[in-house]
Amino acid sequence: MSEELSGFTVGVTADRRRDELAALLERRGARVVLAPALRIVPLADDTELRAATRACLERPPDVVMANTGIGMRGWLEAAEGWGLAEPLRGVLAQAYIVARGPKARGAIRAAGLHDEWSPAGESCDEVIEHLQRRGVEGQIVAMQLHGERQPECTAALEAAGATVIEVPVYRWAPPTDPAPLHRLVDLVTGRLVDAVTFTSAPAVGALLRAAGAGGDAVLEALRSDVLAACVGPVTAAPLRRHGVPVVAPSRARLGALVRTLVDELPQRAVNLKVAGHVLTLRGHAAVVDGELRPLAPAPMSVLRALAATPGRVLSRAALLRTLPRGADEHAVEMAVARLRAALGAPGVVQTVVKRGYRLPVD
Repeated sequence: MSEELSGFTVGVTADRRRDELAALLERRGARVVLAPALRIVPLADDTELRAATRACLERPPDVVMANTGIGMRGWLEAAEGWGLAEPLRGVLAQAYIVARGPKARGAIRAAGLHDEWSPAGESCDEVIEHLQRRGVEGQIVAMQLHGERQPECTAALEAAGATVIEVPVYRWAPPTDPAPLHRLVDLVTGRLVDAVTFTSAPAVGALLRAAGAGGDAVLEALRSDVLAACVGPVTAAPLRRHGVPVVAPSRARLGALVRTLVDELPQRAVNLKVAGHVLTLRGHAAVVDGELRPLAPAPMSVLRALAATPGRVLSRAALLRTLPRGADEHAVEMAVARLRAALGAPGVVQTVVKRGYRLPVD
């Protein structure tokens, strides 16, 4: 078994770059569940964006807050369509440009502009604190929005004496088909995915909204059995506020996010020596003597229960509690039979007459 993520299932909530992220994960052996939480849509009516652009041309900003790469590119592309790209570029070139993160910085430089400063944590709060320290009294600040208004940031700058021009380039909208997101909610609460990736903070809220009354169950799963992996600290912030432990790469890149999962998920595997075999539990699969053996949910649930107390006998009634509601003791026997067949290793799951089943650990 060469792929580092073989046996693990990862949920992907991204929309715009979901295929790229899925390909990176699948290349490493993961099973991927695509469930876009939100989609980015350009402003159907660009009146507000055009008005903000005109305001910047009439009263050139002293400071420009570039929040996202897609937002800066979209702004310049819209200006191109109006024949205002060169005047806008000229105005921006004279401003003190702050890039919130590497994607925004890349878009600025691709446009032939120069950014002056970028926060280490890639958060809006850091940008505001930096501008407050630098001083913005009497200055005009153009704030490129990322999906929704940021009234707290605008209010903080205005309190420091600045005039803020909000530049709306796009907005968040629910996914066209909500079914995959609702399915992901069920998989998370059922512990049938091992990790969920987030590439934007609003996606966290969208997942919890999709869960509805089951939001607490989703958070409980993310606090315990399901790993939450975020592309950066800004994305992670809403989860951390809910007390969810989060892993995030030091650089906000999809490749780095995948490497973080490669580092983290195998550490969650359970390793045992049973009946002369080396047995590893990885997500939806078992590895027997180095060979990956995918398992259906019911046999996997039985194996996890037995592995949680290796060597101890578990009754059919105890194992029944690990199966979906409505199952009976016959379902336990069927799950054990399927488990034995899938493992292909005699003696790993041992029957103890009139008592139940156990893993005879070495």
